[in-house]
Amino acid sequence: MPLVLKAEPTVSGPGKANCFNQLAYVHRLRDSEANYHQHQYNLSMQMLRNREGLNFPLKMGMELYAARQVGRLPFLHSSNIMEDVLLGRDEMIGFEDYLGVPENYEFMRQPHAVMEKSLGIL
Repeated sequence: MPLVLKAEPTVSGPGKANCFNQLAYVHRLRDSEANYHQHQYNLSMQMLRNREGLNFPLKMGMELYAARQVGRLPFLHSSNIMEDVLLGRDEMIGFEDYLGVPENYEFMRQPHAVMEKSLGIL
């Protein structure tokens, strides 16, 4: 009877998950900061629901949904000013306001090519 040896993936070398875990340390605050605005919105809607009832949070949610549906052409950057006004963030200056301006982006797209691709003309 021939002897058959099986190699296990953990024995043969590190897998992708192991390499990623070894190279990239992710701090716990990164996820907290990434979801900060959504968490604050959920807390304020919960407080409004407890204090005012279900009507106002539903109305606010519908207004936000309508504000997010309004967009620009695919090659133009949107400032999302309507969403910021509804959420009360229009007078706040944050990190993304002075370091995230479209003029500093590394990519520039051709307007005609983007519109042709979005309309399926190619």
